[in-house]
Amino acid sequence: MATRRNKTSKNKKSMLKKVTAVISRVLIWFLMVSVLWVLAYRFINPPMTLLMIGRNIERKSEGKTFKTDKTWVKLEDISDNMKRAAVSAEDQKFLTHMGFDIKAIERAYASNSKGKKVKGGSTISQQTAKNVFLWPGRSYIRKGFEAYFTLLIEMLWSKERILEVYLNVIEMGDGIYGAEAASQYYFNKPCKTLSKSQAALIAACFPNPLRWTPAHPTRYIRHKQYMIMHIMRRLGPLDF
Repeated sequence: MATRRNKTSKNKKSMLKKVTAVISRVLIWFLMVSVLWVLAYRFINPPMTLLMIGRNIERKSEGKTFKTDKTWVKLEDISDNMKRAAVSAEDQKFLTHMGFDIKAIERAYASNSKGKKVKGGSTISQQTAKNVFLWPGRSYIRKGFEAYFTLLIEMLWSKERILEVYLNVIEMGDGIYGAEAASQYYFNKPCKTLSKSQAALIAACFPNPLRWTPAHPTRYIRHKQYMIMHIMRRLGPLDF
């Protein structure tokens, strides 16, 4: 009887060691792959995102053709107005935080816990991590991965690179991604020549580019545009 118990105990310990070893290997491989992936995108422009793929699947299911209108441009070829408008609209502490705006997260949590309209507290860094490395959706698991990749890009990329990637992959309309594609589509001009009002109008639609569009701005969007321009004047130039 005692011998059987000892064998059972040994088997359990052996199984636990195997499971622990497998989990350890998976974690090590994940860490290695994720770090190399983020390092690669420090120099290589992301060719596609899961959001772009998902949107095209949605279009196909609706009987529409595939559409991914995007043109990568370097940060220096993006209007300073567009850069400042994005920071003013989405993340005014972008240059000073390490990926997270704790006060914004606290405000969003307090608002959401009261049952009010769901608000996000995501920084430009968090949005970049989500857009480039993760799938769309809301879950604690995805949020955990988002925090992890946010820390990685903050450590391995410069602020300039984060903003460059953000302004080239963010959704700005139905099948439209990035500042250059949006500028050409809405204003028939390169994003390098966007005016303050045009850049602010594009940025005003960032939260929901499938609902709002610079082509037909609502009164609400016009108000957001005005507020963004006011913040742009207050913030002044971006000092990287």
